[in-house]
Amino acid sequence: MDFKEIELTGLDADGLEREFKLSDFVGSEVVVYFYPKDNTSGCTQEACDFRDNFNRISARAVVIGVSPDSIKSHVKFKENHGLNFILLSDTEHKLAEAFGVWGEKSMYGKKYMGIIRSTFVLDKEGHIAKEWRKVKVKGHVEEVLEYLLNK
Repeated sequence: MDFKEIELTGLDADGLEREFKLSDFVGSEVVVYFYPKDNTSGCTQEACDFRDNFNRISARAVVIGVSPDSIKSHVKFKENHGLNFILLSDTEHKLAEAFGVWGEKSMYGKKYMGIIRSTFVLDKEGHIAKEWRKVKVKGHVEEVLEYLLNK
């Protein structure tokens, strides 16, 4: 599957709902980060870290957050935390599956399917230039920024 052609509904940086394809961003570097759920502690911290470093990152790349949450959930998440980047709603897990980040997880002994927190940097041609899988939130955005500054 060519993930660049998958269409997803999302909110742009101004909070307007529209359809996106990753191929829309060919010619720009793109940071695509996958997170499990809006308004949970780790996901909120990660989103706020991207928000707080947005000016430094956006000078080099477009930032896109992806989760299986609905657009309605994304609207609240974006408003509650002043998020200033694109959020995509991947309710059918198409993009997550294409990137290999939809998989089995375990919590309190129960197994379930969900997003495995991961981040990818796509080069200007849309190819994966760098990836981080099974991301730990603390310090992760700094790792992404360091990569973008020093590549």
